[in-house]
Formats: sequence, C-alpha cells, structure tokens
Amino acid sequence: MADQSNSSNRDAHPYATPKIYMVNKPKKIKISSEPNRGKPVKIQGKPVIANPIRHPRKKDGHLAPNSTRPNYNFSGPSSSAKTTEDSDLIYGRHPVLSALESQRGLNRIWITSRLRYDPRFHHLLLQAKDNGTVIDEVEPKRLDQITDGANHQGVAAQIAPYTYIELPELIEQAKTYTDPVIVVADGITDPHNLGAIIRTAEAIGAQGLVIPQRRASGITSTVVKVAAGALENFPVARVINLSRALEGLKAAGFWIYGTAASGSEPVHTVSFSGPIVLVIGSEGEGLSMLTQRCCDVLVSIPLQGKTPSLNASVAAGMALYEIYRQRSSNTLYLDKLQKNSFKKQEKRV
Repeated sequence: MADQSNSSNRDAHPYATPKIYMVNKPKKIKISSEPNRGKPVKIQGKPVIANPIRHPRKKDGHLAPNSTRPNYNFSGPSSSAKTTEDSDLIYGRHPVLSALESQRGLNRIWITSRLRYDPRFHHLLLQAKDNGTVIDEVEPKRLDQITDGANHQGVAAQIAPYTYIELPELIEQAKTYTDPVIVVADGITDPHNLGAIIRTAEAIGAQGLVIPQRRASGITSTVVKVAAGALENFPVARVINLSRALEGLKAAGFWIYGTAASGSEPVHTVSFSGPIVLVIGSEGEGLSMLTQRCCDVLVSIPLQGKTPSLNASVAAGMALYEIYRQRSSNTLYLDKLQKNSFKKQEKRV
C-alpha cells in the first residue's frame, strides 16, 4: 500500500515530468508561395512536385480558355543570328575585277585610293559608276572592318543577288558545243566546296552547273570568292526537283554519270562519250538513293590509302579531268591518224 501511495504522490507532484505518448500523425508539408511552384520537395526520400502546374482541358481534348500549353522545346530559344546564306560581300582584286569586267551588278564598291587609280581598275570603276554603282574611297582599316579582317587586298564590293539561269536555257546553250558536259551538285552544303567545283568545272571546260533549291548552298559571296571569277562565264541553274531535272537532261540526250563509292565502276574504265552529266554527291552522305536511281552509270575513284573518301570538290575535279583526258587523247589519236594518212598519200604520189 505504501508503494502505491508513494507512486500516486510522485505522479501528483507539481514538478513531476508528465508522460508523453507519441502518435503517428501525418507530416505537414509547408507549401511555399508562387515563386517556388514546381520545385521538388522530398517526403521520406521520395521527390514530390509541390503544386504542379496543371493545364485544364476541355472534354474534347482542346485546351481550355486562358490556359497555356507547356513549352517542350528542349533546344533552347531559336537564334536569329547568322544563317547559312552569308552576306553579299566579295573582296579581293581578282573576284572584284572579274565582276567589273563582266559588268556584274554591283551595288557598292569600297576601294583604297592606291588601287582606285590602278590602270586595271580605273576605267572599269568609271564604267561601274555610270551604271549606278556607288564608289567609296576608304582607308585599309575601314576595309578590315567591312570584311571582318579578311585578306581584301584593298578592295571589296557588295554584289547584287545572283541571277540563275533556267534549266531549258542551260541545256540549249550547252548543246551548242560538241559533246557538252554539265555538272550537277546533289546537296553540296559547304559554299567553299561549291565554289571550288565551279572553278574547276569552268577551268576544265564544262558548260554549266545544276543545283537543288533545298538543302544545298546557293550562290553566296563565299562561293563567288572561292570560284575566283569563274561564275562570270559559267551559268548555274537552280531547280526545285533534282530528279525531274535529271530526267529532263536524259530526254535532251545526256548520259547521267553519278559518283558513288560502292556499287560503281572505276572512273578510268568507263568510256565517256557524247553529252554528259556528272553528278557529285554531298560531303557527308554522297548521292541520295533517289538520285542514284536516275543515273545511267555510277563511277568511283579508286583509293589506295587508308582515307575512306575524298572531298566533294576534289572528287569532282578528278572525274572531270578523266572525262576530258579521254576526249583529248581521242582527239590527238584522230589527228595522228589524219597526219599519217596524209603522209602515206604524199609518199604514194
């Protein structure tokens, strides 16, 4: 009994520590204000989104009024800085001189005082001025700014947009030559490659170029610069549908030869004769399957080293050289036959 009284007395003591019974109550999560909406909150190690942003929808599946659609663009905001089509600026003595000599449309010319009165430029500059071109005499530092530090050689010009020729007109012009050659660029996106192809094709004697309108470089100032004046005497046609253009060239009597690494014949074993179209594939993927189906013959350049492929402009140059090598050798052979026949006739007389 004493123990019980002592126990009850201890419990009734004013300074006695009361017993606390823990009850498993749900934990409260403090939801912060609007700025933290959508941030993860951990509950027992599991991430939970506090106040997820929901987008109410109508029953028919469309967004409800005053609701916004979430942005699923993971590539970031679109940049409107520079596109693949560069500016209309050419620079360097030879490109600008070629543009002046061919009376190419030039909006403005920046030139140093030393070069302006050079005999090669002076008369042509006066002629361009009469045609409405603005001539600005500037210091070399100003040209450095205009060309972004490029090797301008004392002159730069703003060219008018390039004027493409229509494909039927290109075919008509090409067929005025004996055994013409037209180059087709299938998806060349690098303007340096395209300019180099144009320069090589014009220098070796081809009659023109065909390029697609989509997914390929057009005639930009970089192309003009790399072509080094070749575009002033070399027509370019830009077509919407390359396959139809190749079919049109076939109908006009051209044989279509495409460059491809696999399933093709070595270029030096193919006999090139008559009107020819040489198709060059893009830098990375080569000829598309649709373009390959349009070709009569696929040719390749045999490689002996470990490098698996060639630059598009280099491949074009090598294939074009083989075409004209065969034709020149045939011409020399015919000339020799004619000379030998004349000698035999003289001996008989």
